[in-house]
Amino acid sequence: MTDSVTRDAPVLGPSARSAAASSRLFLGLTVDRRYRLLYKPAVFAASLVPLAWLTCSLFGWLGFSAGVDPVKFLELECGKTALDFIFITLMVTPAHHLAALPHLRRLRRMLGLFAFFYAALHFTVYVALDLDFNWHMVGADIVKRPYITVGFSALLMLIPLAVTSTNRMMRRLGRRWTKLHRLVYVIAAFGVWHYYWQEKIDVREPLLYAAALALLLGYRAVRAWRQKHLVPQRVQRTSA
Repeated sequence: MTDSVTRDAPVLGPSARSAAASSRLFLGLTVDRRYRLLYKPAVFAASLVPLAWLTCSLFGWLGFSAGVDPVKFLELECGKTALDFIFITLMVTPAHHLAALPHLRRLRRMLGLFAFFYAALHFTVYVALDLDFNWHMVGADIVKRPYITVGFSALLMLIPLAVTSTNRMMRRLGRRWTKLHRLVYVIAAFGVWHYYWQEKIDVREPLLYAAALALLLGYRAVRAWRQKHLVPQRVQRTSA
């Protein structure tokens, strides 16, 4: 009886395996409900931790300090946090491929929106606290200082990604949505470039970001090459 059942059991395809994975229970919840009710709220709360730390540092709460130049501290840390979130967003795809966790992609848009939030906060600190809303100086800096030009360009490119990060816009744009959101790689490169030029003296940390970006781009290039050249060969052998 056991041999008969094993022999006649249907082989599940990728979509069926995904559906089966979604139905697995843990804590009485399916994967879908866990992501919606547990993981997403947890990631959202964790994404607000840098903001809480910056606020405590600015006001000297809980023993934190913004140093002798709070404005420069806020500018730098907001910018680095935005760059961190861009890289975390980029790491979602390799993580879900390598760990076979497709549901991780559900967190990607939220992480991208937090990247935009901290980038906008970085620019707001620069305009409001550093330049006191002197728009003439803001425009002059964007034109005359290359590292600000690059950073401002990255912020502008983030805007359409943030605006289109809704289910409705995904449906409306279709395949164009994926092409548009590939801008995130350009944004990451511009962010690293902006950080590198801004540091001037100690560039070790920007170079670490550059190395991480090279790894992420390399992974994407290798995966694209494998899908283009190796997968069709396997299909041909299977059909033969």
